[in-house]
Amino acid sequence: MTTPGAPPAAGSLVHNYDPLRVTIATAQGPWVTDVAGHRYLDLLSAYSALTFGHRHPLLVDAATRQLGRLTLTSRAFGHDLLHPFADALAELVGPLTTGGRDALVLPMNTGAEAVETAVKAARKWGYEVKGVPPDEATIVVGSGNFHGRTTTIVSFSDDADARRGFGPYTPGFRVVPFGDAAAVAAAIDGTTVAVLLEPVQGESGVVVPPDDYWPTLRATTAERDVLLVADEIQSGLARTGTTLACELWGVQPDLVTLGKALGGGIVPVSAVVGRRDVLEVLTPGTHGSTFGGNPLACAVGLAVVELLASGEPQARARELGAVLHPRLARMVADDLLDDARGVGLWAGLDLDPARGTGRDLCEALLARGVLAKDTHGSTIRLAPPAVISVNELETALSALEDALSALAEAR
Repeated sequence: MTTPGAPPAAGSLVHNYDPLRVTIATAQGPWVTDVAGHRYLDLLSAYSALTFGHRHPLLVDAATRQLGRLTLTSRAFGHDLLHPFADALAELVGPLTTGGRDALVLPMNTGAEAVETAVKAARKWGYEVKGVPPDEATIVVGSGNFHGRTTTIVSFSDDADARRGFGPYTPGFRVVPFGDAAAVAAAIDGTTVAVLLEPVQGESGVVVPPDDYWPTLRATTAERDVLLVADEIQSGLARTGTTLACELWGVQPDLVTLGKALGGGIVPVSAVVGRRDVLEVLTPGTHGSTFGGNPLACAVGLAVVELLASGEPQARARELGAVLHPRLARMVADDLLDDARGVGLWAGLDLDPARGTGRDLCEALLARGVLAKDTHGSTIRLAPPAVISVNELETALSALEDALSALAEAR
């Protein structure tokens, strides 16, 4: 066991996070080192933003070279990487959407910005193309969702901590149970412009819907002339063993939001990709971002697309998932965990509440040289980077078993 390095006093920092008691100083691949020199295996990967690990050489090289050339122009001017990035991302992701090879890309910065962009595009498409009466557009979303923390997004969250105290809330959203395709169909009417969902819910604890859920949603939305928008900010770009999680069910969304891993853990990069006729409703002056598609972001994003185009990260996530999930299933069978679920290199774990909270488990893991983070109650999620070795993953899982055993014995 290690003794975690304590974080500095709060000082001038707003206390809007409650981090584990570790202060990280350096990192490489799946490993981080704190200010006291203790090393940890990172099984959180910054909520999937570090799918390629810390300081991936190809991504660091792309960023370093770009830093010596050009970092920002704003969208008032063009730059030499903006179109190459958009073209490369469209080539990779476009055919996985109904936009096909004619798909458009709108680059932004954060995941929440990508979701806001998709909401705006869906509404404007609804008014200008579908003929929904002005200001009456509705969007169907799932319970337990997490799409970001802007005022519009928390308006359709059912997480009390994320929502409470931030009203008045933005209207126009209908929340139905996640995984219930019939409830989605029942919520759609003539004002509905989109169904917006995570293929697999990350913040709720890596909740995987029934196998017929997404195919049924695709058929329903196509029949009712409603956009199907997949929020792949956490699930996308190799996390589930595929480029998009929607591929697991053979479904093509109309729009997909991307983020986190698209920036390689170096800079925030996000995008909306999909149908040309939908994204073309956003014209000059209607939507934008000073930093969206900036040269540094495009340089890193291009390098990320190059990694993904090889298929190696996706294959690696599948191979490592074949190690991860059987080990977790054994922990459930051995009564160390109440439940474990997930896909690819992603898992949600439920601890018996009588044995402790998710925070208790994460602190026990921290003491054993492994980083993870609780979500809600007695649930944690694991999202190891795709560069972790089988031996390193096995070491982390052995630490998890040891931590779970210790919590069971203590109760």
